Amino acid sequence: MSRSRLPAACLALLLTGAAVPALAHSFQSTPIIADAAQAPLALPRAQPAIPVPQDTPYPGVIQYRADVTDVDRRIVNVTQTIPVAQAGPLTLLYPKYLPGNHAATGPIQLISGLTVTANGQRIEWLRDTLDPYAFHLDIPAGVTSIDVAFQWLTQPDNSNWRVTMTPALVNLQWEKAILYPAGYYSRQIQVAPSIVLPSGWQYGTALATAARDGDVARFETTDLYTLIDSPVFAGAHYRRVDIDPTGDRVHLNILADEAKGLAATDEQIKLFENMVQQADRLFGARHFDRYEFLFALTNQLGGIGLEHHRSSENTGAPDFFTNWSKSEGDRGLLPHEYTHSWNGKFMRPADELTANHNVPTQNTLLWVYEGQTEYWGDVLAARAGLHSREVALATLAAIAAFYDNQPGREWRALQDVNNHNLLGYRVPGQFTSWMRGTGDYYRESALIWLDADTLIREGTNNRKSLDDFARAFFGHDDGQWAPQGYTFEQVVATLNAVYPHDWTSFLRGRLDAVGPDAHAPLAGITRGGYRLTYTDTPSAAEKAVQTGWANDFQYSLGFTLSGDRLTNIRWGGPAFEQRIGAGWQLVAVNGVAGSAEALRNAVTAAKGTDAKIELLIKSGDRFRTVAFDYHDGLRYPRLERIEGTPDRLGAILTPRSR
Repeated sequence: MSRSRLPAACLALLLTGAAVPALAHSFQSTPIIADAAQAPLALPRAQPAIPVPQDTPYPGVIQYRADVTDVDRRIVNVTQTIPVAQAGPLTLLYPKYLPGNHAATGPIQLISGLTVTANGQRIEWLRDTLDPYAFHLDIPAGVTSIDVAFQWLTQPDNSNWRVTMTPALVNLQWEKAILYPAGYYSRQIQVAPSIVLPSGWQYGTALATAARDGDVARFETTDLYTLIDSPVFAGAHYRRVDIDPTGDRVHLNILADEAKGLAATDEQIKLFENMVQQADRLFGARHFDRYEFLFALTNQLGGIGLEHHRSSENTGAPDFFTNWSKSEGDRGLLPHEYTHSWNGKFMRPADELTANHNVPTQNTLLWVYEGQTEYWGDVLAARAGLHSREVALATLAAIAAFYDNQPGREWRALQDVNNHNLLGYRVPGQFTSWMRGTGDYYRESALIWLDADTLIREGTNNRKSLDDFARAFFGHDDGQWAPQGYTFEQVVATLNAVYPHDWTSFLRGRLDAVGPDAHAPLAGITRGGYRLTYTDTPSAAEKAVQTGWANDFQYSLGFTLSGDRLTNIRWGGPAFEQRIGAGWQLVAVNGVAGSAEALRNAVTAAKGTDAKIELLIKSGDRFRTVAFDYHDGLRYPRLERIEGTPDRLGAILTPRSR
């Protein structure tokens, strides 16, 4: 009998793992295997259940050691000694839901060579067939601890996972190189971590160092939650700078590919001191003993901007400090991550405050977690002087134009985009303007918070603002670290305490808006005293923010030119209507060799005329000629002041004096 002819009831029994004797009885007259060529059906393999996490202490302290010296082969070698209280079943977990990723992104595919021993004898493990992040063991009698060893095979390029090891830098993220016992809250598992470094390297981390013996650093025992929230940046070229104007509690740890990259000037450092000061004045409290910015200036380590409670992982261009004007549009990253210490770490959406790193997260409030953080990051960058007023306005103009021209709102509400990471972590795709994606719960949500800020300012005659919400919602319990969960209802209640309004309708109307009549939330810009316009000649500040402006034809022809390829085709735009998809190459423009400059010249020449813009494009062996009947010239976004109205945006961007 072939498998396709099995009766449905019998097949169901097989799939659910019913007892084999009952199955054998039901097939007495017809064997499962009809002939020698037929492969047997596989029965599910019995395995223990994964213990549900309990809020009780795990017995003993896990000894952990990560050797990161093999930078040439990019291998992290890990050894752990895990105490066990009794013989019998034990399940070890590899972290699945990583902090700040809002999704199941633990790269378990990169873990190899896993071996477990006790008293010199090997203990075999069995991977869970439903949850491959779990490993089941049977601990023999008389064993009080097990030794675990494996390798984290980090990657040589950023095609699948970001680069975390280079000849001069290592980014050790503990959650990607650790196993821990199931059945316990992360904060109830104690770990004594250590790291073996390449000769002479220094490091930055929020962990407290217990001792350094040559190239081995041992850290004070801490809980697993805090360990995973405290990564290490280590390197051959390192500098640590105090940027706390009120005490030695906030530091900028700078690492670089080369020593010259460390050369931040006193004037540049002062701007980061201003950032810390403006954050103190905004929130009115701190929820850390110290804070360590981990800032790697590199073109070799994978790019990152990841928040932690007492630190952040960030990368920048190798010449971030030495070519200061070039970084003008990129200085909002550190203020954003610093804000997360308050929003996302101390105060956190209740559905992201999980028991351990293998309990699924929910993302219903990412528009607060990331969206309001995006708002305050840009505001703090301006208040600190890291962004000039012109750069701050250009940043806002770029965001406003993107969402004013985004058609995806016709079918997908912003609230649903909060689920984007759960559908596939930041997965790129064609026609992102139609799909919508991760950036929306950052940047479109920031527009909502600008809307709220200007509404409060208008309604209270500038006596109150969103600053008052920030202090009330994030600034309570000064000195307390333990995370607190928040809900939609708490957000609304705090807004009402600042300024009574129908905040539920205000927020839900913007979060749930969908359909052809749904529009980008730009009211905050207008109420702030500005309007979105377009120019054919971007300013220096606009060029600094819109770094690819010379190749950007989004608001004219509806695409971006990446090299010679047409990318980011805007759904419903002129290129889309010409039936152009991603991947077509530009060969010629109006009979001359194709290039961004030739295309800019053609768009400019066609402005206000009847002339068409003719492109010769290629996909594989196929050529096409397309003609654009477009005559509005180049268009780059700009915010224009509305004369005679209050400049509330200017007030928002002005540094606070106390």
